Amino acid sequence: MTKEKIFTKNFCFAFLSLLCSAMVMYMLMATITQYATEFGSTAAVAGLVSGIYVVGGMFSRLASGKGMETFGWKQVALAASALHFVACCFYPFVNSLPLLILVRFVHGLGFGAASSATMTIGMSILPKSRFGEAAGYFMLATTISVGIGPFVGGYIYDAFGGQGCFLCAIVLSFLMGFFLLFVDLSGVDMGKGEKDAPQESQSLIRKLIEPNAVPISVVTALSALGYVGVMSFYRIYAEQVDLVEAFSWFFLLYAALLVVCRPAAGKIQDRYGNRYVCIPGILAQTAGLALMAFRPCVLTLVLCAAGCALGYGSLNSACNVMACQSASLSRRSYCVTTFYLCCDVAMGFGPALLGAVVTAFGSYQVMYFAAAGFTLLALPLFLVIDRRKISASL
Repeated sequence: MTKEKIFTKNFCFAFLSLLCSAMVMYMLMATITQYATEFGSTAAVAGLVSGIYVVGGMFSRLASGKGMETFGWKQVALAASALHFVACCFYPFVNSLPLLILVRFVHGLGFGAASSATMTIGMSILPKSRFGEAAGYFMLATTISVGIGPFVGGYIYDAFGGQGCFLCAIVLSFLMGFFLLFVDLSGVDMGKGEKDAPQESQSLIRKLIEPNAVPISVVTALSALGYVGVMSFYRIYAEQVDLVEAFSWFFLLYAALLVVCRPAAGKIQDRYGNRYVCIPGILAQTAGLALMAFRPCVLTLVLCAAGCALGYGSLNSACNVMACQSASLSRRSYCVTTFYLCCDVAMGFGPALLGAVVTAFGSYQVMYFAAAGFTLLALPLFLVIDRRKISASL
């Protein structure tokens, strides 16, 4: 039996669009807190500046599911990409903290709808017989950007300041929409022939999200809440513990490990089941964050990167697959919206929440312990979900 092809033309263009979108996100999230401090902001406010981008994305995702159903996946993706690009063009003209927060929020509006639509397109062009494996490859776009984005962002910021980062974001956001133009959905099954509940009889909740996808999405959100502490405050923490040079390689190491881990995790998920990816991932990230808080050094930094790669990095792909499989194909856009909406809540409010921990305790090490605790909360929730799924299949 011939294996279904993964690396098609559509796959490549959707992959490149997602890569550019994620590069903008992670490059700016890794540097914007430091940029905000130039306006005299506290750690909590700097966290808000970082996270408000994702909060904007959360609001646009709420409307994106219905928008994709009404206007089409590609049309929503292109319109949101245009807003994403326009918002990037305003960054160089920001001259105050309130204006920076506003631009970040509007930028997030474009990001949320664009990434939901692009991810829906991407998850729908993957071969069904190799879905977990193909999803792992597709989401390497975010893997690469998580590693390269903060590294490149930090390098550009040190050399050219915030204006250099903003110029790079403008170019990448343009390419994001450009690559989408070449994605052809004429032969893609969008589930339009499937019968679903009549729209007028659906609850308001089902008109916005897919309830069946919520539990597994919360699992990923908790791991994201643990990971966002590293991403948003690593530059400040690195200076405190004298690991600036070592921390500059953290995300490249994280990405390199994920390039190996994520496709392998997809194959394991397809063959053996979800728990063999999710349980080790949650425990690994919890341990890595706790070690980074307990004894910050080069060794624990490496272990933390490995733990986050096995944790949030692999969980993001594995749980996305589970979310997409929780409802019919006609509801896939809502499943993707729900999944990333939950992640947006964590990524959006997480920096401010963890920044408040720093403000309250005056310690970034305490914040890392808190991040480990949030990650561990995902374990009992996943065990309940997995047990119910096993019982339902019997």
